[in-house]
Amino acid sequence: MSRQRLLVAALILAAVAIVTALVLIPRLGRTATLSGYVEGEPLYLAAPVAGTVRAMHVVRGQEVKAGDALFVVDPQQPRSLRDQAAADLAAAQAQAIDARKGQRPVELAVLEANIAAAEARARDAQAALRRVSILAGKGYESRAALDDARAAAQTAAAQVAAARRQRDAATLGAREDQIRAADARVSQAQASLTGAAARLADVAPIAPEAARVEDVFYQQGEWANANQPILSLLPDARIKVRFFVPERQLAAYRPGGVVRFSCDGCARGMTAKIAYISPRPEFTPPVIYSRETRDRLVYLVEAQPSVRLNPGQPVDVIALRAGP
Repeated sequence: MSRQRLLVAALILAAVAIVTALVLIPRLGRTATLSGYVEGEPLYLAAPVAGTVRAMHVVRGQEVKAGDALFVVDPQQPRSLRDQAAADLAAAQAQAIDARKGQRPVELAVLEANIAAAEARARDAQAALRRVSILAGKGYESRAALDDARAAAQTAAAQVAAARRQRDAATLGAREDQIRAADARVSQAQASLTGAAARLADVAPIAPEAARVEDVFYQQGEWANANQPILSLLPDARIKVRFFVPERQLAAYRPGGVVRFSCDGCARGMTAKIAYISPRPEFTPPVIYSRETRDRLVYLVEAQPSVRLNPGQPVDVIALRAGP
């Protein structure tokens, strides 16, 4: 009877040991993982002016290279502004060239003639003033006549001075202010032309880098508002692995560090370089919420994957261990 009891006890202990092994051994051998997902940050391209989409060179899902044409919005309005700015620049440049030439010989001759005529009138006025002064001193002219003669002489002298100033202002040395003003107008017109040319280029943008066309919002012939996204690009460099690290494990993660991760249907041995660690904690996001992770305080970590992935894929990141 004692042997049977011993046998039963041994069987019970063996069963308990087997169950314990089946439960604990897989847990002890399991690698700790962190839940995350793949996130893409697209580039949205638009035109600065409203207009009809004249051409759409790409389709959704297409691969494009840096410099590839994407779409064209009606360029008539920005082209007109560019042409007007080019005409304004040409006129400003012509005025600057003319300002540096100074007065022509014919114009200078006219100015010299004006001075000679003014000087002749001034001499006549001075002679009349002397004559009236003599007569007024003898009582043959009134005081009013003398005042009129004196005013006429002063006016003639002022006209001579004005004619000489006009002649002096016509020389190149006295036109420096005009030259500076003309050069300023050239610079202003050049800036306007540069801006107008940039706006014209913006209605026919090119791909800034290699990317996938994530979506096309307008097709050829449709009207697009100004600054309204017409399509979106998804460069590989803007695809990130986002995962969440518990507060107590955060010390093991540093920007520039490398993590390993896996996802369903993906190749093995994938890695990503840590690019960003959030400075603020948050509660476990609903996208990775589970009974095991509820009520955890976690930090968002972003890493740049070494392979191309599709946004929205869930991933499992192998947790790093903090140093001793």
